[in-house]
Order: sequence, then C-alpha cells, then structure tokens
Amino acid sequence: MKTSIWLIAACLATSLHAQAASFKPVELKDTEMAELRGRYVMPGRIISFGIVMNSTWTSSNGGVVGASTSMYVQNTIEPKFYVSTYSSAGNGAPGSNGTGSVTGGAGLTTAQGVTQSVRAAGDNNSAYNNVDINVSEADQAPVVNQQGVLLTTNTSITQAAGAGNVTVSATAGGVQLAIQANNNQGNSLQQIAQGGVLQSTTLLGGGNRVNNMAQLNVVLGNNLPSPGALDCNLNQLKGLRNMGY
Repeated sequence: MKTSIWLIAACLATSLHAQAASFKPVELKDTEMAELRGRYVMPGRIISFGIVMNSTWTSSNGGVVGASTSMYVQNTIEPKFYVSTYSSAGNGAPGSNGTGSVTGGAGLTTAQGVTQSVRAAGDNNSAYNNVDINVSEADQAPVVNQQGVLLTTNTSITQAAGAGNVTVSATAGGVQLAIQANNNQGNSLQQIAQGGVLQSTTLLGGGNRVNNMAQLNVVLGNNLPSPGALDCNLNQLKGLRNMGY
C-alpha cells in the first residue's frame, strides 16, 4: 500500500514539474505586444470615444492665458475638434524678463507613446503634465454638447494676453496647443498626433505656474457578450500556452 502511495506522489510531482516548466515566463518583443494589444475589446463595444485637452499658463503677477479643445466620436460621426481660449489680466506690474537658458530637447517631438517633459532654468516655478484615461460603461452614448470654435485643417486659433500667446492648430493628423509666455518666461507645448501624446514645458523665468492636461474618455456598451463570445476569447488565451506564453 505504501509503495502505491509513493508511486502516485512521484507521478504527481513529475507532472507538476513538467507543468511548471511549460509556464516558464518569457520576454515578449515589442512586435509581439503590438499584435496582442487591444485584441480582446469586443467589436462594436466602444460606443463613444473622446479627447479633452487643456493648457494654462499663469504668470508671476497672476495673469492667465490658456486654451482647451475637445473631440468626441460616436458611431460613425466624423471627429471634429472644438476650441475655447481664455485669458485674464494680472495684478500689478509683470515680472522681470527671464534670463534662463535651456538647450537640447529636439528629440521630444519625435518620440512615440506618451512623452512628458519639464525643463526649468528659473526659480519658484511649478509645472504639471497629466494624462488621464477614463473607461466607463453605459446603455448608450452620452449626450455631448461641444462648445467653442470649430478647428479646421491648416488653420489656427490664437489668443493674446498679458501673460503670453496661445495658439491651437491642427497638425500632423492631430491637434496642438502651444503657449509662448511674454517677457521670455518660457513656453509649453501639448499635442496629440501620429499615435503619441506630448506634453512639454520650458521655464526660463520665475514664479510661473503651468498646467497641461489630456484626458481620454472611452464609453463601452454594457450589453455583456454572449457565452459563445466569451468562449472564443478563452480559446484564444489558451492558444497562447502552446506558443510558450
């Protein structure tokens, strides 16, 4: 009896060892990840997709200049960006001209994915780059009342103020928000284009506050997939085991 128990234990140990070896972690190449990314979002599940961007520059005396833009795609509606600009005067005289100097950074505009950069050559500054992704479920696409001026291809919308100038333009298949601060205080750039998100701020003076925000909003239909569709996804996942994943 003891011999049979030890034999069963040995068989189980051997099978567990073989199973553990078959699930040994392996490193995935970027090309393999690119093929897998997003595979398990059910067709037709996304009922609304939107982008909201906002850039604001506040100078040392409280002057503000900025802009916001939004775009929503629902069903087969053509995507369109709407832009709103804003500004307000500061209190008192503006600060002295910025004397800082920053070099390099040419590669920031060519990077892929999400690129965030803050380069400072001044004192008492603050800069924030934020990217939020919100995914929710709903019975139907939300009602969106877009406000502002429609941004068309090869055009730009500008706003001048005491704190600086902001320009919103359609470029490289996307949208760009650029702020050039007055008195050589610096500049900021935010854009979504060519499959990437860029948020960059350069500070050359003092006492400035800069905020770049990009928000991606995705709404999924909450009608759950059928058991057959779930089985299809599970079978695809099981197939990865045979490939060593």
